[in-house]
Amino acid sequence: MYGMRAQDNAPATHFRSDRMCRVNGELYFSTRENTLEGPFDNPEAAAREIQAYIERMQIQRQDR
Repeated sequence: MYGMRAQDNAPATHFRSDRMCRVNGELYFSTRENTLEGPFDNPEAAAREIQAYIERMQIQRQDR
């Protein structure tokens, strides 16, 4: 994917990755901020929380 993030100075190639993983059998997702969020009961719950996390981060960036 070629494009710019809001904080980037110039266009660059960014690759999406599977951010969900299991640690000791528990489901988590990783963030660009290098945090590990979870655990979640199932992939659907994790996907909902990923979307909520993205929305929170977008609002936080707008408030700056």
